[in-house]
Amino acid sequence: MVSGRPKIRMFIIHLSLWILLYGLFLMPFLFQFRLIPPDLPLRLTFVVALFYINYYLLVPRILLKRHTAYYIVACLAIVLGIGLIINLSFDFGPRGPARFIEDRGRASDFWVRQIFTMLNLSAPIFVSGLLRLYMEWRRNEGLRVQVENEKVHSELQVLKTQLNPHFLFNSLNAIYSLSVKNSSITSEAIITLSELMRYMLYEADKESVPLGKEMDYIKNYVQLQRLRLSDSVNVKLRMSGDEKGKELPPLLFISFIENAFKYGTDFKGKTHVEINLQIENESIVFKVRNRIGAHRAEQGSSGVGLENVKNRLNLLYPNRHTLEIVNDGQNYEVTLILDLWPKE
Repeated sequence: MVSGRPKIRMFIIHLSLWILLYGLFLMPFLFQFRLIPPDLPLRLTFVVALFYINYYLLVPRILLKRHTAYYIVACLAIVLGIGLIINLSFDFGPRGPARFIEDRGRASDFWVRQIFTMLNLSAPIFVSGLLRLYMEWRRNEGLRVQVENEKVHSELQVLKTQLNPHFLFNSLNAIYSLSVKNSSITSEAIITLSELMRYMLYEADKESVPLGKEMDYIKNYVQLQRLRLSDSVNVKLRMSGDEKGKELPPLLFISFIENAFKYGTDFKGKTHVEINLQIENESIVFKVRNRIGAHRAEQGSSGVGLENVKNRLNLLYPNRHTLEIVNDGQNYEVTLILDLWPKE
C-alpha cells in the first residue's frame, strides 16, 4: 500500500498539469466566445499520447539501450504519421482525396502545415525525452550513492571489527601485568576496563556519538594505563573547549593513544606521553606526543589499529581532516585536525 502512494501522487500531478495545459489552450476561445478549431482537441490528444509513448516506450526501450539511430527514425516516423492523420482529417473536402490531389495550391499549403505540425509534435517528444533521461540519471545517481554508502558502511564495520579485538588484547595485557604483580589496584583496573567495554558495546556501533562520551572514553583509557604503569608521572592529558552539541564517529583517537603508550614506555617502565584535545568552534585539534623508548626505536611503528583509523578518516572525513605524523627518532607526534561541519 505504501509503495503505491508515490504512483498515485505522480498520477495526480500529471493529470493536474495536463488539465492546466488544456485550460491554457482553450481559455482564449472560451472567454472570447470564439469557436474552438476543430482539430485542436485532436492535436492535444496526440500531444498527450506522444508524451507518454516516448516516455514509457521509446526512451527506455530504444534510446537507453543505445539504439540512437533507431530512436530517431522511430520518432520521425511517428511524428510524420500523426501529422498526416491530423492534417488529412481536416483537409479532405466533399470530394475527398481526389479534390485534395487535384488542387496543387492546396497541396502546397498542406505540406507547409505538415511541417509546422511535425515541429509542434516534436515538443512533447523533446520534453518527455529530457524528463525521462533526467529521471533515469537521478535514479542511477541515487543507486550509485546508495552503493557507495553501503560500501563505506561495510568497510567501516570491518575496520571496527578489527579494531575492537586489537584494543581488548592490549587492555587485557595491561590488567594481566597488574595481576602478576598482585597489585591492589587490579580491581580498579577491571572496573575501568568494564566502563571501556560498555562504551564499545553500546556506543561504538553507532555512526556518531556525543563528543563528551568519546572524551570520557579517552579519560578511562588513560586512567587504565596509569594504573598499569610503574611510572606515570609524565603521562599528561589535557582537554579544553565546549563539547556540547558536537558529535563524531566513535573510536577515532584511541589508536593514536594506544601507540603512544606502546612506544612511549622505555625498558625501565618510564612513560612520556602527552595528549591534548582542544575543541575550537566547529573543529577539533587532537595532538598526542610520546618519547620513543630506547628499546622501541628499532621496531616498526603503526600497527593494525593505526592503519585502520587512517582508513576510517579517509572514508569519514574526505578533504575534511588533516593528519600529520612526525618522527624525529626521539619523539613521535601526531596532529589530527577534524572539521566538524554542522548537520543540516
